[in-house]
Amino acid sequence: MNKAETLKEIIEKRRSIFPKDYSDREISREILDEILNSATFAPNHKRTRPWRFKIFKGEEKMKLASEMQAIYKSTQPEQLFLEKKYNDIGFKINKADVVVSIVVNFSAMVPEWEEIAATSMAVQNMYLTCTANNIGCYWSSPKIVDHLKESLTIGENQKCLGLFYMGAID
Repeated sequence: MNKAETLKEIIEKRRSIFPKDYSDREISREILDEILNSATFAPNHKRTRPWRFKIFKGEEKMKLASEMQAIYKSTQPEQLFLEKKYNDIGFKINKADVVVSIVVNFSAMVPEWEEIAATSMAVQNMYLTCTANNIGCYWSSPKIVDHLKESLTIGENQKCLGLFYMGAID
């Protein structure tokens, strides 16, 4: 198979795969590094490299799950609180092997939409690299991420665009 056919096959196979379908197998450090490195090849005007990723694995990931559950519980009016949604937040994070926060850094050198587009392209590179390595992944953008500024150490010129969940699949 030539490179164009291989690329076409990876693009066509790319899809969101959710944590419920992840296996308990760990993603190797080499593959995780490859996935994150692929993001750095995204086109970005004036080479601002606006993407900022924070990796949550192991204990940090468990803390993230607890924090997001607490945020959901504290921000929902009692009549709108859903126990199932509360539990799903923890399940999804804990079932994923790795969760990566997706943050865009606005440089003021180019329009904000270009920085968001570049960050999105970086995430698309991660999606394609996950697909090529048989890693399930999906980008989630719950409103809760707006409350994670402190734990993600988000600056005034930054915005969290969501979380990227990854897990091995069979």
